[in-house]
Amino acid sequence: MTLTRRRRAELIRYAIYAATLALVTWAVAATDWTRLRESFLDGDIFLRLFPDILVRAARNTLIFTFLGFTGGLALGLLLALMRLSPVRPYRWAAALYIEVFRGLPALITIVLIGFVLPIALHVRVPGTYGPGSLALAIVTGAYLAETIRAGIEAVPRGQMEAARSLGMSHGRAMVSIVIPQAFRVILPPLTNELVLLLKDTSLLFVLGTTDQTIELTKFGRDAVSDTFNGTPLIAVALVYLVITLPLTRAVAWLERRQKQAVR
Repeated sequence: MTLTRRRRAELIRYAIYAATLALVTWAVAATDWTRLRESFLDGDIFLRLFPDILVRAARNTLIFTFLGFTGGLALGLLLALMRLSPVRPYRWAAALYIEVFRGLPALITIVLIGFVLPIALHVRVPGTYGPGSLALAIVTGAYLAETIRAGIEAVPRGQMEAARSLGMSHGRAMVSIVIPQAFRVILPPLTNELVLLLKDTSLLFVLGTTDQTIELTKFGRDAVSDTFNGTPLIAVALVYLVITLPLTRAVAWLERRQKQAVR
């Protein structure tokens, strides 16, 4: 009997479901749950982490994320406009910045801002969150610049021409007409960058931490060293998920809204 293409696809899909179910069943049966609970799911240790994991670690992580993203967004917008400028030196400077800081690992940039800058130029970034937030903003700005530039270029040229025909200057038309439309287009990738930045705050441990600046990952590592147990890492992972899952769902919702708007 010859199977139709649709029937073959159904059989393949059912085979994948069965293989996945078998794999999950094997993993559940083979797991040493007693040892896992003792090493990573200790309820007493988990409860002792609260409320410090929220009022200190999660709060600091969110502060670093907010400051880094806000600074990166402003810097990215400036770089994007420089990349689109008719003045060549502006384009070259923006392109050089973007290529350098997109090419460097974020950890290297954090070290440069936190240690090399004070030694080389005797310039120390002020504020409790200053060095870490500036380093994150520098890295984020390089990535957001290309995203924003793509969004601006996605706006039909007729929008700018119509604004100019109404007597608007190029700058006013860009601020009032083009950039708002561009941000509607790039809102989902901007949210993705925000999620990535939230996780990049874990790299700030290299600057050294205090009770005022400790972030989630460093908090978890310190707690593991104190308890000789992996439960704090599970707690930290859950807090990250509580923060990031709503953001990722927001991205999916925004993408669906945009697809519906295009239809």
